[in-house]
Amino acid sequence: MKRILRWVRAHKVKSLLLFLLVLVVIELATIPWISIGALRTVNPIETALMRQRKAEAAAEAKPYRITQRWIALTRIPRHVVEAIVVAEDGTFYSHGGFDWYEVQESIEKNIQQHRAARGGSTITQQLAKNLYLSTSKDPIRKAKEAVITLLLEQSLTKSRILEIYVNCIEWGRGIFGIEAASQAYFGKSAGSLSLEEGARLAAVIPSPLRHRPDADTRYVLRRKQIVLNRMAARTAASQSQSREMSSRPPDQEVFPATDATDSSDIDEGDDNGL
Repeated sequence: MKRILRWVRAHKVKSLLLFLLVLVVIELATIPWISIGALRTVNPIETALMRQRKAEAAAEAKPYRITQRWIALTRIPRHVVEAIVVAEDGTFYSHGGFDWYEVQESIEKNIQQHRAARGGSTITQQLAKNLYLSTSKDPIRKAKEAVITLLLEQSLTKSRILEIYVNCIEWGRGIFGIEAASQAYFGKSAGSLSLEEGARLAAVIPSPLRHRPDADTRYVLRRKQIVLNRMAARTAASQSQSREMSSRPPDQEVFPATDATDSSDIDEGDDNGL
């Protein structure tokens, strides 16, 4: 032991690098490689966030009951799914797990305001955090999140990622998944949600422990309207592109429409991993 301590004092830089290497190896060994692959056909039963919430309640000696009901993505109305995507990750179907533009925008805004005012996590990143990690923001956790995000993108289809996401994220104290949320707040199955109700559910995803989707608070109404505006902008852009394509000669090159969305910041809170 004395020889080891002498070596460490004599080689401080090497010791630090060796320590970091060992730390990285240990963290990589804890990544759920097999579990991620199994998600192709197996629905997760309990997530890391569920376990964290139960532990927090136990530490406060408070009762805690989890309500979750799985529903297939194909049974959820398209307008509800679209509301969630435009609210949380407008480029979900085109990125590989990370939205680098949002990351840059988030960093710049957080530096300007000297606080975590805006999150830049994609739906896949949020899912990685919910399934396997915690709400901690330490660098090691963020590094593991990045690795798990890449594995999820490589192992699962976009539809499967979205299906697991809407069935596992938190929508209130003990309420996990869109079916349980729909029943709790609107008294109906997620398969019967209206556009208004879907936008309200999407609006509170970043802060489900502080805001209820069925409440007419300033926060909920403002964010709901932003979601609806983004959806309308996407529809208008899609219709415009369709008209343009139908009027062009067959041999004329057509460029896809850009993601026309409201750029208003609606990322307040991080309960679900933003």
